[in-house]
Amino acid sequence: MDIRHVDLNLLLAFDAMLEHRSVTKAGEAIGLSQPAMSAALARLRATFDDALFIKSGAHMLPTTRAELLAEPVRRVVQTIRTEVLLPGGFDPQLSERTFTIITPDIGEMLFVPPLSAHLTAVAPGVRLKVISRPRGTAAAALADGHADLAIGYYPDLRGAGFFQQKLFENRHVCVMRQAHPLAGQASLSLDEFLSLKHVVVRPDGREHVLEQHLARTDVRRDVVLELSHFMSLLPVIASSDLVGTVPADLARIFTAYAPVHVVPLPIQAPVISVHQFWHRRSHQDPAVVWLRGQVYKLFGRGDMSLSEPLDEEAMAA
Repeated sequence: MDIRHVDLNLLLAFDAMLEHRSVTKAGEAIGLSQPAMSAALARLRATFDDALFIKSGAHMLPTTRAELLAEPVRRVVQTIRTEVLLPGGFDPQLSERTFTIITPDIGEMLFVPPLSAHLTAVAPGVRLKVISRPRGTAAAALADGHADLAIGYYPDLRGAGFFQQKLFENRHVCVMRQAHPLAGQASLSLDEFLSLKHVVVRPDGREHVLEQHLARTDVRRDVVLELSHFMSLLPVIASSDLVGTVPADLARIFTAYAPVHVVPLPIQAPVISVHQFWHRRSHQDPAVVWLRGQVYKLFGRGDMSLSEPLDEEAMAA
């Protein structure tokens, strides 16, 4: 196939079909009428000599050939969008860009409300999309352009091609409802802590940093409930005598929404370093540079720590 005979707009149509699995919805996503999208699909089929998408019920399912083309086409489309057509600057007052951020559920509670309010004030046309990805797949989402930033604790995002900026350090505390028998105390002894019944959160089924530390030091709590999301923890704490151990910033949010008592953790626990991460592909994207600056303005409370040297533009707030 001669690349001179390939209309790059067809790749945009192909990518939209992969995402929406509907001729009408794919056309709406890229600004084409249903007849125009049908014509684009016909040209795609002729170009690749394959049906590409076959109707199955209410959806258009990709053929084997289309599935093989999916990632290469998506990379081409993302490269054109973020590198070839990259504007010379970024004006937050005029931009209508949608930024995609990866953060876990605890990050949605800590970062999203103040960041969303700030963006509304300084960049009224900008939109924010927040997604959750397991640690193992966050790297791929940043590398292929499906996300602009990851904010949180992501120890896997430290390889070649990734940048990181330290925002702050978080310590663990113990939380319980104010009606708990021990809620009147300013602190807990280790024996008291171990005598309590605990609820723990294991995101994505994995042990948290604290859980790993307790296992290494052979500290054994009486865990009677395990959850997969930190957002489920507050109603459990507020309605029972179970206690939880959470990062201090999350505990402060808990106290704003429920009668929760916070006490120091009676053991030496590892400190969590929270960073924002991004891939080299967006390192010099003016819009993402601006976004990183806004995130650091809002949440940066520590020294910068980077996997690779960061230029002055990216460091600017």
